[in-house]
Amino acid sequence: MRALAVLLSTALLAATPTLAQKPADGAEDAKLTALFADSDEASLRRNPLSALYRGDVRYAGSIGDLFTDAHQAAECAASEKDAKDLHAIDRKALSAINRIAYDVFEADTVLDLRLCHDRDLQLSFAVRPINHFQGFHLSYAELASGQGAAPFRTLADYENNLRRNREFAGAIDRIIGRFRQGMKLGIVQSKLTTRNMIEQLDLQIGKGVEGSIYAEPYADMPETIPAADQARLKAQQIALIRDSMLPALVRLRDFLRDAYLPAAREGVGLSAMKGGEKVYSYLIQRSTTLPLTAAEVHRIGLAEVARIRGEMAVAAKSAGFQGDLAELFTYMRTDKRFQPSSVDQLRQGFFAIRTRVESRIGEQFSILPRAPLDIRPTPAFKEKNAAGGEYMRGTADGTRPGVFFYNGYDLPSRYMWEMETLFLHEAEPGHHFQISLAQENAALPNFMRYGGNTAFVEGWALYAETLWKQLGMESDPWQRLGGLNDEMLRAMRLVVDSGIHAYGWDRDRSIKYMLDNSPEAVTDATAEVERYIAIPGQALAYKMGQLTISRLKARAMAELGAKFDPREFHAQVLMTGALPLTVLEKKIDDWIAAKKAA
Repeated sequence: MRALAVLLSTALLAATPTLAQKPADGAEDAKLTALFADSDEASLRRNPLSALYRGDVRYAGSIGDLFTDAHQAAECAASEKDAKDLHAIDRKALSAINRIAYDVFEADTVLDLRLCHDRDLQLSFAVRPINHFQGFHLSYAELASGQGAAPFRTLADYENNLRRNREFAGAIDRIIGRFRQGMKLGIVQSKLTTRNMIEQLDLQIGKGVEGSIYAEPYADMPETIPAADQARLKAQQIALIRDSMLPALVRLRDFLRDAYLPAAREGVGLSAMKGGEKVYSYLIQRSTTLPLTAAEVHRIGLAEVARIRGEMAVAAKSAGFQGDLAELFTYMRTDKRFQPSSVDQLRQGFFAIRTRVESRIGEQFSILPRAPLDIRPTPAFKEKNAAGGEYMRGTADGTRPGVFFYNGYDLPSRYMWEMETLFLHEAEPGHHFQISLAQENAALPNFMRYGGNTAFVEGWALYAETLWKQLGMESDPWQRLGGLNDEMLRAMRLVVDSGIHAYGWDRDRSIKYMLDNSPEAVTDATAEVERYIAIPGQALAYKMGQLTISRLKARAMAELGAKFDPREFHAQVLMTGALPLTVLEKKIDDWIAAKKAA
C-alpha cells in the first residue's frame, strides 16, 4: 500500500491548495503562521497528554492540571488572546490556503469563547468531568496500558510513565471534587451513567495490583533496558498501583456508589438537568458546526429514517427475503448464518476485506496515507461498553500505526453482515485516511493537522461507507443490508439523541425505536442509547457531516460534468484537515468555480 501511495501521490491536480505547499511569504501570512505555532505550543504545554497522543514526548512526564479552575481559566485566556491576535491579521492579504486556515481557526475560537463567556455553561461541563463513555478513568487506563498512545520503548518512556502515574491520584481526587461541586449546584449526571461508571471502576479495581492494566507495560520490558533498571521500575510501579493508584480508584468508586448515586438524576436526558436546554443547544452547534435547533435535527432524522426503510425493503427483495421489515430485522439478528463462530473469524474477515478495498482504492484516491494500519481486538477492559469498532490514530511519522479495533464482546451480536461497512468507516478509506492524511500534511498548521471537529471526522467516515460500490464492497445483498443498517443507525441517532435530550425520551423508548427500525442487536442498541445519554450531541455529527459531503459531491458532479474526478474531489475534502462544514462548503464552491473557469 505504501508503494501505491508514492506512485499515486504525483497524480493530484488541484485548483486550490490541498497538499504540502508552503504559504506565501507575505507579512500577513507570516503573522498567521506565527500565531498558529505559538497557540499550538502553548496548548501542548497546558495539555501534555494531548502532546503525547501526537507522539510528542517533551511533556510526557506530566498529566497537567486537569479538572482545576486554573486549567479552565488558562484555556479561556488563551482563546481570548487567539481571537485578538487573529483579528489583527488582514485576511484578504493571505494566501488561499491560509484564508482557509484563518476561517477554521476563527470558527473554533468562536465556539470556545461562547463557552468561556457563559459561566453557567462552563460550570455545567466542569462539574460532570467524566462519564461512562468518555472519561479520564478510561482514557488514562488505555494510555498507560502499553497498548495506547504512550510509548514504552526506552528507559525515559518508563520513567515518564512513573512520573505521570504519581499525578494520577491527584487527578482522580479533583474529579471527585468536581462531582461534589455539581451536587451542591444541583447539576449531576444521570443514575444510569453513574451506575455504568461504578461498574467500570469495579472492573479495574477487581484486577488487583499485579493484574492491573497499569502493570501490563512492566510485565515484558524491552531488552535494551538494563535488568537492574527493569527491576527498579517494576517495583516502583507496583508500589504506585498498590499505595496510590488503586486506592484512588477505590475512593472514586466508593464516592460514586455511596454519595453521588443517591443524588444523581433519574431522567437520562439533558432536558431533565438544570440548565440542560442551553447545554444541548451548545452541543448541537459544537458537534455539527451548523446553526441547527433540536427540532430541525429531529425532523431531518425522521425523514432519513423513512427514506432508508424504503431502501431496506428493496434490498430485502434482492436478497430473496419474504416478509416485512420487522421480520427481516428479527431474521438478521437471530439467524446463526450471520453470527461469527469466533473472534478469530472476525479478525480474518477484516484482513480479507482490507485486501479487497486496497485493490480498488486507487480508483477513488490519488493520495494515500503513509501510516500503516493495524487490526486488533478491542481491549477487554473496555469492550462491554465500547462500540462494535473504533479507530485510534497513529503518529504522523509512522512510528505508531493507526489501529482499527473490532469488538468481540457478546460474539453472537457481532454480525457478519456489518463487517464491510464497519471497515470502510473505521479504517479505509474512513478514519484511517482522514486522520492520517491530515496529520501527515506538514504544510498545515498543527491545529488543522491534529485537531478538527466531529461533524467532519465522523461525517467523512460515514461518507466513506457510501463508496461501497466504487470499492467493490457489498456485492452480497446481505452486506448491502448491513450498509443500509449502518446508515440507518446514524439517521436514528438524529431522532434518538434529540428525543432523549430535547423531548424527554427515556432509555427504554429509545432502545425500542432503534430495534423497531433496524436489525441492531439488543446489546448494540443498548450501548448506543447509553452512549447518547453519556455524551449528548456527539452522535448528531455523523449524519449531518455525511449529508453535507454527499450534497457537495452531487453539486460538483452536476456542475463539472466530465471535468469531475472523484480522486480530485476527495483530495479537496481531505487535504486541509477536518474543516467546519461551513468552511468546507465555501472551499468546495471555490474549487468548482475555479474548475469551471479553467
